[in-house]
Amino acid sequence: MIKKLVKFIYIVVGFIALGFGLVGIVLPVLPTTPLLLLASFCFVKGSERFELWFKGTAIYKHHLESFVMERAMTLKQKMTILLFADAMIAIPFFIVDSLLLKATLILIVVYKYYYFFTKIKTIKGKTLSSDS
Repeated sequence: MIKKLVKFIYIVVGFIALGFGLVGIVLPVLPTTPLLLLASFCFVKGSERFELWFKGTAIYKHHLESFVMERAMTLKQKMTILLFADAMIAIPFFIVDSLLLKATLILIVVYKYYYFFTKIKTIKGKTLSSDS
């Protein structure tokens, strides 16, 4: 009984993350890729049927498949994520007066770029039609 409830919660959270991820495709305020990764994780934990359905969608293939299969992203995907994160980090950077906090935020930005360009392979962009 509890196992079914946990799986149901995973499925519900998966659809919520998917919904926000879809909104993030249109609105640059929401980070699409992390939300779709969360949705994928939840579907894997919640239901094989929903996992297979999600992995068959064009959204999964366009935004996540290369990352999941090859631990790789297109340069456009990397820059979209990095620049969105930079914009969010810039808000507290310019609002606060603490030099320690500003230095910490700069280190976070530097580490982000280091990680994305040394640990995640960059691949050529694919179109949706070639993924289908």
